[in-house]
Amino acid sequence: MLRERMSKPDYILALAVFLLSLFGIVMVYSASTVVAQENFGSSYYFVLHQIRSLVVGLLLMISVYFVDYRFWRKIALPLFLVNIILLLAVFLPGIGKSFGGAHRWIGIGSYLFQPSELIKLTFLIYFASWLEKKGSEVRHFSAGFLPFVILMIILGILIMGQPDLGTLSVIAITAVIVYFISGARYKHIAAIVAGTIALLLILIKVEPYRMQRFLVFLNPSNQTLGAAYHINQALLAIGSGGLWGLGFGQSKQKYLYLPQAHTDSIFAIIAEELGFIRASLVLAAYIFISFRGYKIAREAPDNFSKYLACGITTWIVVQALINIGAMLNIVPLTGIPLPFISYGGSSLIINLTAIGILLNISKYSRKEVQGV
Repeated sequence: MLRERMSKPDYILALAVFLLSLFGIVMVYSASTVVAQENFGSSYYFVLHQIRSLVVGLLLMISVYFVDYRFWRKIALPLFLVNIILLLAVFLPGIGKSFGGAHRWIGIGSYLFQPSELIKLTFLIYFASWLEKKGSEVRHFSAGFLPFVILMIILGILIMGQPDLGTLSVIAITAVIVYFISGARYKHIAAIVAGTIALLLILIKVEPYRMQRFLVFLNPSNQTLGAAYHINQALLAIGSGGLWGLGFGQSKQKYLYLPQAHTDSIFAIIAEELGFIRASLVLAAYIFISFRGYKIAREAPDNFSKYLACGITTWIVVQALINIGAMLNIVPLTGIPLPFISYGGSSLIINLTAIGILLNISKYSRKEVQGV
């Protein structure tokens, strides 16, 4: 028989995430020294902010670990609705902050918070709760497929209003995978995938800068400046690193050549300084995290925890693969951070909080034990 039992949390997962976050601190310092000195007069500006975010994130991870995962099921809907309000608040004058034409931040004093990072977690909590309640009805068109599509359309409108195609891509891919795990019909999944591709092509077509990025993705060597500048500088950094890299702190591209060197483009700096062999260990770390996360999902005590654990794991791995793939020009360039490594307080704090929930779920497992 199957019986739920308390067990030790997945300390190996916690250690892997902690070490990856520490590695992120080191690389943020290396990648940001030049731009920090240039803009703020101190090479430690960004790394000190990242250390503060790491401390807050770790405290939240530990705190959330002690919260029974079933608590999140109880507040799933209000939590999600509050986050929807926060997504709308980024457009309010005096509250929302915009940079480079993007409306993605809420200003709290000198601190900037990005609601689109939080929606990745609150959406998954609500979605897992919704799927559990639906049960086998997720296979039905009117009870499962149609509400799912409507929910994704609402999220899509809110997130693309910012605009943030990278975040929407991560949420959409994660949602479809969790939806499939819940027992959705293959034809419904196929329809969603086809519709998503068609919508993506439309979004690319209607915005000139997205079309430029797509054309650059197809042929980055066609331009060395303009739209192709970013990806060409990233590829130059990665190619310069060779097998073993130029050495820690020896990046040339961080000298204001590579845009967003300490944020979305940090993997290129890692490859340049540490080389292909050691940069590959970063990818291996995400694969290892996915293995531990999916193991937790497989042994989860109920469908809510199963879907939530699967969603959190998929979100982190998909985002990492998209970020790294963009730097290697395997996928079009998108502005999303590398989980646990890129500079960004909202991303790091929310990622660590999600790991705390995952660790709490890992305390419970369904194991075959001898029955009476």
